[in-house]
Amino acid sequence: MKNIKVLGSGCARCNKLETLVRRAVEETGTDAEIEKIEDIREITPYNVMSTPALVIDEEVKVTGTVPSLDELKKLITS
Repeated sequence: MKNIKVLGSGCARCNKLETLVRRAVEETGTDAEIEKIEDIREITPYNVMSTPALVIDEEVKVTGTVPSLDELKKLITS
C-alpha cells in the first residue's frame, strides 16, 4: 500500500491537488492511503519551500505546483 500525503495550507491549489490525487488513485486502481496535511508543524519536516506538495512513501515528489492527472498517475504507479 502506498502512503500519499498532500501538504498545504488548504488553499485552492492544495485542494485541487488532493482532488486530482484521489482521482488518479481511483483511476489507476492503486492501493493507497491518502492524507491531507495542513498543519505547518507537520509540513516543516519535509523541507518544502512552497505548497502544495506531494509526498509518496515519504519522498517529496512535487512542490509548488499542481501536476496534470496523467503526471500524477505516473508518479503514483512508478
